[in-house]
Amino acid sequence: MNKENLPIIIAGPTASGKTGAALALAKISGGEIISVDSRQVYKFINAGTAAPKGEWQGGFYKVDGIKYHLVDFLDLNEVFDVSRFCRASEDITSGRTGTQFIFAGGTGMYMQGYFSGMDKLPEADPAIRAELAALAEEKGRGYLHKMLAAFDEASAAAIPAGNIHRVIRAIELYRLTGKPASVLRTGKYKAEFPKEKVLAFYMDWDRDELEKRIISRTEAIFEPMAEEAQAVLKMGYKRDCPGLKSLGYREALEYIDGKIGKREALEKIIILTRQYAKRQRTWFRRYDDIISIKCSSDKSDEDIAKEILLWKER
Repeated sequence: MNKENLPIIIAGPTASGKTGAALALAKISGGEIISVDSRQVYKFINAGTAAPKGEWQGGFYKVDGIKYHLVDFLDLNEVFDVSRFCRASEDITSGRTGTQFIFAGGTGMYMQGYFSGMDKLPEADPAIRAELAALAEEKGRGYLHKMLAAFDEASAAAIPAGNIHRVIRAIELYRLTGKPASVLRTGKYKAEFPKEKVLAFYMDWDRDELEKRIISRTEAIFEPMAEEAQAVLKMGYKRDCPGLKSLGYREALEYIDGKIGKREALEKIIILTRQYAKRQRTWFRRYDDIISIKCSSDKSDEDIAKEILLWKER
């Protein structure tokens, strides 16, 4: 990879403006964007996952004329994980040393796996995941967390009961290998973005300002999210399909069913999103080699893009 076109990461918590900054940077640099978001890969739920608005042209998803990879292509019944992300990213970038690739998103595990490596773990088993998801729906997320604690106390201590995706993955790994996830994850891969491979940036917002952005975005996308949820159910998808496990859709379905009102659904999603943003901040805080970009409402996407380019030229 030419140093001039070293890949760039734009990371940060949800609602921090990564997409806008990435698009501004791609327009200036003539680059392409690879979405690093485990939810935006799915079709039919673009509003609820805050996927960038674009259209398919000539086999590529394009936003304002910019190629935006790994968005709006996966069936809701399929499982997408770090291994699939790494393979897909390699397919996109292989042999294209003259292209400026911008990896934008908040799924830190994908970035770690692609640029720094991770332990080789079994791929997801849809049948096991469906069984565990149904159990969580029937008996509650706390039940699954207690199940995990029974054979993997270390993982249970590290994973909040509310993070159902990670809880299911830890149980799944035990079912597939007979070994606790805490044992399978050796910790030999450092939390780093090697400077010879990538230049990484973090969208750093004041916590109160980010909270306002989370609230504003949740209120804006809620009705479209509810409409998407209704539409995919009419298509024949089940409520527990992998795509509808995306943040907020459970609450949207409860609202559609009349189990909760709109205000309660919004409040639940805002709390979940705030918790998710906190986990993302914690994840990226581990990286000493990530460059913090101070963000504010006075700073435009173009300002951030230019700041990133200045860092790159150093």
